[in-house]
Amino acid sequence: MGKNLATKILEAHLVKGELKPGTEIALKIDHALLQDATGTMAMLEFIAMGVDRVKVELAAQYIDHNLLQTDNRNADDHIFLMTAAQRFGIHLSKPGNGVSHQVHLERFGVPGRTMLGADSHTTSAAGLAMIAMGAGGLDVSLAMAGHPFHLPCPKIWGVKLTGRLQPWVSAKDVILEMLRRHTVKGGVGKIIEYYGPGVATLSATDRAIIGNMGAELGATTSLFPSDHRTREFLEAQGRGQVWQELSADPDAAYDEYEEIDLATVEPLIACPSSPDNVVRVADMEGLKVDQVLVGSSANSAFRDLMTVCRILDGRRVASHVSFNVNPGSRQVLENVADQGGVMMLLLAGAQIHQPGCLGCIGMGQAPGTDQVSLRTFPRNFPGRSGTKNDKVYLCSPETAAAAGIFGVVTDPRKLESLMAWPDVQNPARYVLDDSSIIFPLPPEEAKKVDIVTGPNIVPFPDFEELPETLEAEVIFAVGDNISTDTIMPAGNKVLPYRSNIPAISQFVFEQLDPDFHKRAREKGNGVVVGGENYGQGSSREHAALAPRYLGIRAKIVKSFARIHKANLVNFGILPLIFKDAADYDLLKQGDRLTLPDVRRLVASGAVEIPVQVAGREIITVLDVSDRQRQELLAGGTLNYVKKGNV
Repeated sequence: MGKNLATKILEAHLVKGELKPGTEIALKIDHALLQDATGTMAMLEFIAMGVDRVKVELAAQYIDHNLLQTDNRNADDHIFLMTAAQRFGIHLSKPGNGVSHQVHLERFGVPGRTMLGADSHTTSAAGLAMIAMGAGGLDVSLAMAGHPFHLPCPKIWGVKLTGRLQPWVSAKDVILEMLRRHTVKGGVGKIIEYYGPGVATLSATDRAIIGNMGAELGATTSLFPSDHRTREFLEAQGRGQVWQELSADPDAAYDEYEEIDLATVEPLIACPSSPDNVVRVADMEGLKVDQVLVGSSANSAFRDLMTVCRILDGRRVASHVSFNVNPGSRQVLENVADQGGVMMLLLAGAQIHQPGCLGCIGMGQAPGTDQVSLRTFPRNFPGRSGTKNDKVYLCSPETAAAAGIFGVVTDPRKLESLMAWPDVQNPARYVLDDSSIIFPLPPEEAKKVDIVTGPNIVPFPDFEELPETLEAEVIFAVGDNISTDTIMPAGNKVLPYRSNIPAISQFVFEQLDPDFHKRAREKGNGVVVGGENYGQGSSREHAALAPRYLGIRAKIVKSFARIHKANLVNFGILPLIFKDAADYDLLKQGDRLTLPDVRRLVASGAVEIPVQVAGREIITVLDVSDRQRQELLAGGTLNYVKKGNV
């Protein structure tokens, strides 16, 4: 039996362990990706390790999230990131140059490489046949310092694509179909590898869209082969020399199988407030739309935006609709402009914003009260837009453009009554412009750079080791599918504090309980109780770091999302799972808990951790590696590393 592509790349990068699903492995990391919402803390963590220069093949710091400069804080942090990048040999993409995933695809991605990014949508690099994974900033810092990345070995899920997408249907509909079939938990613990004859009908940027939203399935990452379409994209970027052909063996085996006939995929839309609440666009027709946002990380490449331009060409958006375009990169905007698309958008009444994440992360572009917002973004978790009780729908650029013209949700195939299908193709050669990328200095020059630290950057907090016996109170109990957006909100009010843990901790669980931070600080040691898939969504480590600062020492849930669980360990929070899910109903806010001899149990390798509450004993499960046990005992990974461990 032959090998699948994921196994081939994993084997080439395996440092420790064996490729047996569920066991811990360690991988050599080739590329490291940071963005500014996570990068400031990650850079502080890297500096704390005392390493003189990054030790990966390529590291890139992107300023793409916190672009609003309403006071000094974001601007100060941008200077910190710029000078730190120069000091340590890191590429720096300046504000306005674009979203990290789109820019990395264009200018740096290499088939067959591994990449670790402090952003869950690092998985976009699937479009270039990279095994690219999201992680917390501390894990990325460790990778930049030359350490391997540890993770549970994933299963390989083969998804065979056949056929070809019909007119008015695009790659976004493919990943929405996957979410419709398998939910936000369907990819947990898996690499999704796409193969089959239908793959060749998808461009590299189409594949990136599907890989991007593989994160919404909970997948470790996604992967496509490197073929003539990959070469086509790299040559158009002037980087054809990095291409190599990579594919699964003809008789490759997979742990799980799925098949999608692309010809049968219809226009789909994810309804509020989860990416897997997917229905046919035809079933939602007639719903009044107030706002449309095209772009950000999932649908912001040339083909996405130029398709919208062609649909809007010679037409006006409905008078009551606010139609916004967020290009994925400066390069995308320049190429759209080169083909006349900017004028098409302006004459149609669209607003063109600077390349960046913007509304996707709640950085402006929030919809009004009770307004319906259609977005080509990857997520629609409650309140992520910046508006409480928001009504955010996720859709393709074609569906977004149709809604802009008609003012209501409309199956884009009905545009055929107005125009011919705009079969937009990517340029054979892109207009290239790297003027907004600051390339690394030679090592000797880099050592002379002074890192500029603004007043909003607060030193990393010290955390205590795990006590012998843990006594704590349940500070909060929540339900299923709690996202990191709910635990640690983003947006223009919160993200400027990303390098100030005492300040940002005041916003933990703000959407659900504005007094959480006060109660946690007053009670001392605390516990959070949760349901299934706790911590889904963004990789932001602040969703673990800020609760730890407030005194949260354990989280007891039915199941964890992968990245959040790893982040909890990184900051010394016990990630415990109910052995009997029914015990979830026994714990309430205010309950006093005791975890007797917990330090001895963790050190001894015990899997079952008893929790005493009101005369009862609940059994929880600690499913972590031996290395992670040592990190928990130390009070977190940074403490562990400072003691000379790797």
